[in-house]
Amino acid sequence: MSIDPYNLAGEAAAALKAAAGLDTFDVALVMGSGWVPAADAIGQVVAEIPVTDLPGFQAPAVAGHGGKIRVVRTPAGRHALVLLGRSHLYEGRGVDAVVHGVRTVAAAGVRTIVLTNAAGGLRPETQQVGDPVLISDHINLTGANPITGTTFIDLTEVYSRRLRELAREVDPSLAEGVYVAFRGPTYETPAEIRMLRTLGGDLIGMSTVLEAIAAREASLDVLGVSLVTNPAAGLSGEPLNHEEVLEVGRATATRMGVLLAKVVDRL
Repeated sequence: MSIDPYNLAGEAAAALKAAAGLDTFDVALVMGSGWVPAADAIGQVVAEIPVTDLPGFQAPAVAGHGGKIRVVRTPAGRHALVLLGRSHLYEGRGVDAVVHGVRTVAAAGVRTIVLTNAAGGLRPETQQVGDPVLISDHINLTGANPITGTTFIDLTEVYSRRLRELAREVDPSLAEGVYVAFRGPTYETPAEIRMLRTLGGDLIGMSTVLEAIAAREASLDVLGVSLVTNPAAGLSGEPLNHEEVLEVGRATATRMGVLLAKVVDRL
């Protein structure tokens, strides 16, 4: 017997509220690879709940993903849900597992979500390793979609223009770019990177897009932020590895945390 993923998210939301001792939350953040250390700067920790204590969640399989949901009180008094880690399509758990966190926070009453990730930079002529980049749009090359049936969702503005403007009030130097999602877990080939540059991509990764679609289905406002952790395949002459991604995250954790904290208090 199949389990309805929306009902399961509702059960997880109820368990989350009970564990946190709160009925409402203002914003949620999903922390991508290398972003977990930045969570410490967002605010005071009210509670920290292992995701495996909540219905429908499984422990993350990727290094750099913490496997907990942190409830944080920001300096402005807002309550934020910080998801320390995510599931990825390449883990083989299915699309519903990938978007379960987003559906859970939506069921818990969150109306705004910040999706962060580590990304390869497709434009090394303008991007530096360690740069945060606002996601203005995406190209979904995962071959998957979290929505089935005849539910038609407008994706003209997946990533809120208003939220991007707020983020630039915090840091006017923030650039924007188009994020391209592949299924993974293999990194892209140099030929694929040349193709993506031709298609108009600026960033490449293995997450975020399916979550953003699920968030828009739930009418959440979405802010996407990529951390450029390396030039994409073939653009630097160096091989790619996950440890490099985590190292850049550690090196920029304070800056990213301060950025997120200020943005969250303006949302």
